[in-house]
Amino acid sequence: MLVTVLMCFFDLILQMARTLKEYPSVLLKPEDIDSRIDFVRIFGRTGPVHIEIGSGKGTFLVNQARARPSDNFLGIEWASKYYRYAVDRIGRWDLTNVRIIRTDAAVFLADFITDSSVECFHIYFPDPWPKKRHHKRRFISPANMEHLIRCLKTGGQLKIATDHEDYFQVIQEVITNQGKGLEEIQFLPTVGADKGEWVGTNFERKYLKDQRSIYTVAVKKI
Repeated sequence: MLVTVLMCFFDLILQMARTLKEYPSVLLKPEDIDSRIDFVRIFGRTGPVHIEIGSGKGTFLVNQARARPSDNFLGIEWASKYYRYAVDRIGRWDLTNVRIIRTDAAVFLADFITDSSVECFHIYFPDPWPKKRHHKRRFISPANMEHLIRCLKTGGQLKIATDHEDYFQVIQEVITNQGKGLEEIQFLPTVGADKGEWVGTNFERKYLKDQRSIYTVAVKKI
């Protein structure tokens, strides 16, 4: 745990000290997409496709891509400051099996992801929009769940983690109501997770430090 804390500290120092670079090989630009995505063309090869919705600073993408070089990873992040940092981070690691796009995830999912093309969707600590009047902005919704299921391959997985108990209850309800053809499976920690963690992202470590409970669910398309 001490090593992880030190790595995060030095990562923060580097972020403050360096100029973030843009790596064209990492970027997938919305203006360059006008139809359903061909993942073979984007990655230049075949392979299982993982999509992370809400990539933050790219911690999950970097850890998983390094650990699973035969898999392809696409990150979706809307917040410009996190997106730019993730691009820089992925580029500095010279990872050829990662792409990232700054766009609205719901629109991208509905309009550009092909049926039965995704091995796993990873959704870790999505914005809970806690105020009732903002609940309609939550990503996990009946409409988005239909598209997540549509895009998954048979045997493909959907993994979700949140620190917000109310949102987690909603997520479970949506899965139950919309998830015909889904089977709940064990949520296994990701490669970058330390002891006591599930996914090892910056948000999770912040929430654990605040002693918040973490709620997880994983399902498989059957």
